[in-house]
Parts: sequence; structure tokens; C-alpha cells
Amino acid sequence: MVQPPAPKIQLLRSPEYRENYANSVQIRMNLWDFMLLFGRVDQTAPDNVAINNFQAVYVSPQQAKALLNILQQNVTQYEAAFGEIKLEPQTQGGSVQ
Repeated sequence: MVQPPAPKIQLLRSPEYRENYANSVQIRMNLWDFMLLFGRVDQTAPDNVAINNFQAVYVSPQQAKALLNILQQNVTQYEAAFGEIKLEPQTQGGSVQ
């Protein structure tokens, strides 16, 4: 069988496009989707931490699994080039901040 030609993919930026830095990602899920909640941690004292959430992105379970796979590939490549990424102990509740 002959494979059809691959479609031409254009990456466009909508007028709403923004770039931000997040050092906190919370994940929530239900039967239909995963929600990735991005924010920035602001620790003003050892006992005072505020997380300023600024964007929630909903993805389908299929897109969440595809994201997991591509992130794993990229982290593996990063660690091969720059060394192991060390994580601090996770907080109670298991979310990565």
C-alpha cells in the first residue's frame, strides 16, 4: 500500500498567545480530561508559601498520555546531555511544586 503524503503542519500563534514561567504545576483529573494548573510559588517566609495560579489547561486523556511520553523522551535527552535532574522530596499530597 502507498502511504499518503504527510500533511503540511503550520504552527501559528493566536492573538491570545502568551509565554509564562511556572514553578508549580498541579494536576487534577476526571473521567473526561486532565487539568494542568500552572502557577508560581512565592515563599515570603519559611512558614508562608503562596502559589499564584495563572493558567489552567485541559487536555484529553489521550493528549495527557502523549504529553507524558514526549516529556519522558525530552527529560531522558536532557539528562544524557547535562546530567541527572535531582528532585527535592515531594510534599504531602504528592503534587510536584
